[in-house]
Amino acid sequence: MTTTLRASNLSLKEVHQLLKLEEQFTNRSLTDLFSLEPLTKFEQQELEEISQDFQRYLRAGKLNEGQIEFLVIAPLMRLAGFYRDPIEIKLKKDIEDIVIEDRDAIIKGQFDILAVHNPQMAQEAYFWVLVIESKNSSIEVREGLAQLLTYAYTSLANQSDVLGLTTNGLRYEFVYLQQGNPPTYEILPDLSLTNPQSSIKLLQVLKAIYSKKQETGKE
Repeated sequence: MTTTLRASNLSLKEVHQLLKLEEQFTNRSLTDLFSLEPLTKFEQQELEEISQDFQRYLRAGKLNEGQIEFLVIAPLMRLAGFYRDPIEIKLKKDIEDIVIEDRDAIIKGQFDILAVHNPQMAQEAYFWVLVIESKNSSIEVREGLAQLLTYAYTSLANQSDVLGLTTNGLRYEFVYLQQGNPPTYEILPDLSLTNPQSSIKLLQVLKAIYSKKQETGKE
């Protein structure tokens, strides 16, 4: 008998079992994966404003996914270059249900925010972003890891690796998935928007992801 499961309800253990996915522990840093370029003065000023706006709302209390998307994710993605040609961002309403078939289970669900595509690279979706609700920064961003892995995993059918990001607006945790037997993922050191040096690295990483994948699409 085939069981239908919702991706948002899966535990990390269930994701490991159903997708035959294993975690790697390499102590790899963000700079091992990305070449980080200095920010311009304008970028630093914009980043500081994004951080200040977020902190003002955070001090007032709970922030839901929509507020985080509007206040933080959209401005950061624009600043990093993701709105420029040829990159395409698919919002949750534009993403069809994703189905993953196992021997005795079907996992269905719809992503919570967006997938980043390059139309020149066929079906590839190389960067998935999951936003979870922030309750005075007390929500652990890793609570969204199982759901993020489920969706990002689907991209491995079309490419050798894929990146994911889960965030509550305050903390940002990148995940790197790779094809293999079994497929693997590793969790990279997390970053904070409210720490000046950490927020700079966050924007540098986002810019590096954009630049790397944009160039790949031109090959």
